Amino acid sequence: MLGADWGGTAERRHAWLPAQDDEMTDSIASQLLDRRQFASGAAALAGLLVSSGGLGAQPAEPAWQQVFKTLVGDTKPIEGKVSLELPEIAENGNTVPVTVSVESPMTATDYVKAIHILATENPQPGVATFHFSPLSGKASAASRMRLARTQEVVALAELSDGKFLVGRRTVKVTIGGCGG
Repeated sequence: MLGADWGGTAERRHAWLPAQDDEMTDSIASQLLDRRQFASGAAALAGLLVSSGGLGAQPAEPAWQQVFKTLVGDTKPIEGKVSLELPEIAENGNTVPVTVSVESPMTATDYVKAIHILATENPQPGVATFHFSPLSGKASAASRMRLARTQEVVALAELSDGKFLVGRRTVKVTIGGCGG
């Protein structure tokens, strides 16, 4: 009776749906077949990439190391001469004071060009870059930064002769500042 009220036939499954002609049904069936072919092809491709080492074979390098390598290239930084002052425990990661300085004569031929500060566990590891010239007198800067969680802070000093100096300090953060 419901089918008769809607003008349908006894062959339709649902009386409230409009009747479909055979051409439309064939079109839908061919689309479903194409989706199945696509899904099986995608699964085969994913399996091939994983087995050949194209995906997930090597763990990604942490973001801070990528930034570090971009800055220093093939040069091996020398430990020392970089003073990095940070609290051992930061009550609040939103405002962590930092002071960085480098022992340098700051002459026209021997000076600190820049000091880069990196936070190893922050979503964006590049915290700050301070630029200097011989006219700066000394290579020293102070600021505040955000730290997401307990982590190591790295100060990288770029010298005028192309060498790099590095200093590191670990800060324990009790309340994260970068959404942590």
